[in-house]
Amino acid sequence: MGTPAYNAWRVTALTTLPYWGIAFVVLMLAGALWMSARGIASEPSRVRRAILTVLRGLACLLVLGLVLEPGLELRAETGVRARIAVLLDTSKSMRFQAAPAIKDSMLPAASRADEMLAWLTAKSPQLRELASRFQIDLYGFDKDLEPQDLQKLLAIADPKAVERTKNIEALASGPSTDLLGAIDTASRSGSGGRPLAGMIVASDGADNSALSEGMNSSATEQLKKLSAPIFTLAVGAAAQKDLAIERLRVDDFAFVRSPVKLSVRVSARGFGKQTVPLTLKREGQTIAEQVVVLDGKSPYVETEISFVPDRTGKFAFTVSAPVYEGEAIVQNNQKSFVLKVIRDRVRVLQVVGRPSWDERFLRQLLKKDPNVDLISFFILRTPGDDSHSTQDELSLIPFPTNEIFNEQLRTFDLVIFQNFDHRPYRMSQYLDGIAAYIRDGGAFAMIGGDQSFGAGDYTNSAIEEILPVALPFQGEAPVDETPAALKLTDAGKRHPVTELLAGAEQNAALWAGLPKLPGLNRVSAVRPGAQVLLQATDGRPALVVGEAGQGRAMALLTDSSWMWSFVAAGQELGPRAYESFWHDAIRWLVRDPALTPMRLQAQRTTYEPGEPIQLDAQVRGSDYGASAGAQLSVQLFSGAKGAERAFAGPIAGPDGNAVVQIQALPPGAYRAQVTARRPDGQPAGEAEEAFLVAPTGAELQELSPRPDLLDAVALASGGHRITASESLMSLPLRDPQRVEVGQRTTKPLWDTWTVLLALCAVVGTEWVLRRRWGYA
Repeated sequence: MGTPAYNAWRVTALTTLPYWGIAFVVLMLAGALWMSARGIASEPSRVRRAILTVLRGLACLLVLGLVLEPGLELRAETGVRARIAVLLDTSKSMRFQAAPAIKDSMLPAASRADEMLAWLTAKSPQLRELASRFQIDLYGFDKDLEPQDLQKLLAIADPKAVERTKNIEALASGPSTDLLGAIDTASRSGSGGRPLAGMIVASDGADNSALSEGMNSSATEQLKKLSAPIFTLAVGAAAQKDLAIERLRVDDFAFVRSPVKLSVRVSARGFGKQTVPLTLKREGQTIAEQVVVLDGKSPYVETEISFVPDRTGKFAFTVSAPVYEGEAIVQNNQKSFVLKVIRDRVRVLQVVGRPSWDERFLRQLLKKDPNVDLISFFILRTPGDDSHSTQDELSLIPFPTNEIFNEQLRTFDLVIFQNFDHRPYRMSQYLDGIAAYIRDGGAFAMIGGDQSFGAGDYTNSAIEEILPVALPFQGEAPVDETPAALKLTDAGKRHPVTELLAGAEQNAALWAGLPKLPGLNRVSAVRPGAQVLLQATDGRPALVVGEAGQGRAMALLTDSSWMWSFVAAGQELGPRAYESFWHDAIRWLVRDPALTPMRLQAQRTTYEPGEPIQLDAQVRGSDYGASAGAQLSVQLFSGAKGAERAFAGPIAGPDGNAVVQIQALPPGAYRAQVTARRPDGQPAGEAEEAFLVAPTGAELQELSPRPDLLDAVALASGGHRITASESLMSLPLRDPQRVEVGQRTTKPLWDTWTVLLALCAVVGTEWVLRRRWGYA
């Protein structure tokens, strides 16, 4: 090996003394110098004082040199080039168009990734020229930072490249954008710890991580600490006119008939002062509107939309804004969500013909139930109490028939007629409205007694049409006073209303052990499709339930169900049967989802666009028996358009289960309504489910380009936003001088006879002169 070529040197100390030892020597030499100066202070000759002081100082310096052992360090140094980090945005938002589409143009608009690669191609000669002065580090970034090869990117950008579009989509495939994280990682990366001269960032600025809300003080401080300028290229800035429903905030569930507040954040870029109407639709039906005012300065506007759900269930909603001419992206002018509407409390209207034990027990049960909001009306006197009073004067307060049955009827979830005769109150005019309320999804229960069913003159009325039983003709005895011991029917053994205990045998035994009822109201027949759940041992129906259009109805053919509580308690059976029965009956009547016979459940709450949707269907008939072989049909509704399409679904298996497949859908909220029919063509049930089709990540939700954010990033670091035509050679890059030492060697300077001779000569000369001039 040859002798290395040293091209730099420096003086160094080769002593092995610790710092405190060197400090001690310096202190001693300073003391010697001070004592010498003090000893010659009385010398009248300035020349003599100066000569002696200089000699003593030279002696001290020579002694200090011997202690420090000075040497010469020879070094082989090479200069280190600073580096430039070039960051290219490779997130999915770069797939969107870079500029508004040209009207009537047959050519597709160029994407942001196209624009970025075109800029890279145009600047590649300048990057190669900069590479002679700097180390160029090229990266792609989304949520992570990955090195990129310039030649491969230029090959992808070539307009003649095979599968160019596919390759660009593969490049722009990142799940999210973390602009600040990429800058931080790039500043600490690089080869050989080279200093950072500057950074060039090409991006649309659609950050959805630390800078999603814009620049903050923490991010500003972090960028200042880089001590290197950042130059940003705003890709897609030409398409910065964009209006977007950027964010919706609403609870996962709401209460029926209670106001719901929906918080909406609208982003507006490139717009001046103007008003923008927002529309809230539920499956194509407009339910609320709101107007937001853009001030032309702030990029965001917050507002609230209020509405009141009028029925329970899962529903698909869409908030939309108009699409204005020149907007960069139209996909983000609407946003959808799914809302589950439930009951806060079941609102029950109880109308009673007269006070009784049955009325008292039921009213007390409902009043103490925190989930029930009870409105109860009943008569305190009978016509026999005062023959001179009119029927209207016999109630405690005037019966507000018009207000209840015309104005407030649809605010109730359940209406109970308990041993109530409508004739004295001239209610015939309201019976059609009550029946319509039930068919539209309401719930109705009629409880027996000597003023109920046929005895209440409901035969051939609108109420009889929605009851699950046919009433006896006039002239027939309305009540059969033969005591009735009850038993469960086959339908009652699997129906939730009569499930007092888990386990079929234990449940049947409990019902059989309850007290006998003193009698039952007569009916002429049970309507087709209705289910008898309880009957007397002699076959008389006691409890019948059925569907009435979209609603449900129940006929309890006795006014003695209170005995299941009071008398059963005396027989040490307890009141649980009575309470459980009424709780489950009310839940079934108001269609509690947990008691729905046919059920539909989405396998996931949210699906990605383009992903097939699967719904699990459990097909049970109104009698809660499995509907094997039932044919399913599907009706699909969207939050924005309403009815989308209908198609045939699968056939239920032997266990009544099936999987409904729905082909890929565009983004939005949807509700699927599935109807099942048995092989004989009879309805088997109906169920519905709502789901959302939307990107799960924020990358495809916040699509607008944000040149303002790129401006703020560049400004915080001491750089600026560049244009596509701006030369990279003119950028004020920081070029710190830094060297690396390859080899070094040292040569001592003190280890020679000349140093010792000089010390002796100086000390000797001082001694001679001091003696000659009269100093010791």
